[in-house]
Amino acid sequence: MLPTGNRLRRRQDFAAAVRRGRRAGRPLLVVHLRTDSGPTDITDPHAPGGSAPPARAGFVVSKAVGNAVTRNLVKRRLRHLVRERLSLLPPGSLVVVRALPAAGDADHEELGRDLDAALQRLLGVAR
Repeated sequence: MLPTGNRLRRRQDFAAAVRRGRRAGRPLLVVHLRTDSGPTDITDPHAPGGSAPPARAGFVVSKAVGNAVTRNLVKRRLRHLVRERLSLLPPGSLVVVRALPAAGDADHEELGRDLDAALQRLLGVAR
């Protein structure tokens, strides 16, 4: 489970990451990353006053991935994988991981490889 402060919940935050962030596509998922968010662009309801906001992540798993059991399994796997990689993300960044239909048949290791490749591509451009 992701800590509360690291979850994307608001529609505006998802939209900001998807529309104004960079994207890296892989066979199983697409990762959207927004690192250049200013203090006026996105408000974090969980951020304390003076410190940098934490990196936050959200997930999109549509019905094309599979039935409810399959979708929930994919979401749990992705949450676990992203939680392990939160320290790699710059403070204040927004990440949206969108599962593609092939993710329903993938195992944990395959999802991890695609997530690592996408994050590496996005963070390599950012640094």
